[in-house]
Amino acid sequence: MVRAIVGPLGMPAADYAEQAQVTNWPARIGLVIVVLALIALALWGMRRGWLNRRHRQADIPEPPAQPPADVDLGEPVEGLFAGTGTSGDWMDRIVVFDLGIRSRAAVSWGPAGIWFARQGARDLFIPAAAVTAVRADRGVAGTVRSRDSMVVVTWRLGERLLDTGFRADVTSAHATVLDGFVTTFATGVQ
Repeated sequence: MVRAIVGPLGMPAADYAEQAQVTNWPARIGLVIVVLALIALALWGMRRGWLNRRHRQADIPEPPAQPPADVDLGEPVEGLFAGTGTSGDWMDRIVVFDLGIRSRAAVSWGPAGIWFARQGARDLFIPAAAVTAVRADRGVAGTVRSRDSMVVVTWRLGERLLDTGFRADVTSAHATVLDGFVTTFATGVQ
């Protein structure tokens, strides 16, 4: 006895003649090229915006990268350096001298100032005389976290008033950093 092979629609395989449509390769390749061009255009626009921002911020002097040699700073606290922005405008990131780049960091402080030892970006030392305020806030430089989860230091660099944010890895260390800054720089929490 000969059995007929049945196709997916219940018809014998010999009667099943429908085939899948051939892909329109020129249209598909054209769409891929359009998508890649849009991605390249977006990246070019982001780069151009970053360079324009750097040009607008050319008047900012270079901050010190290291504390003075004879300064005694406390034990470092590990965390996230959230970046630096213009004080009062948390979306205006400062891009010169790597100030606006988020990075892993260890913060140490003492009567001479605050030192951020950063990974993948320039270190930053903020002299005590430049610190004008310390507060717990939601964010800085375009970075937003939960309520009061970031320590923000307001300080003066040249003619600009800046906000620099730091978030400790451990909640108890966050309170230590905030209390240490307030006590050391006698600014009070805003």
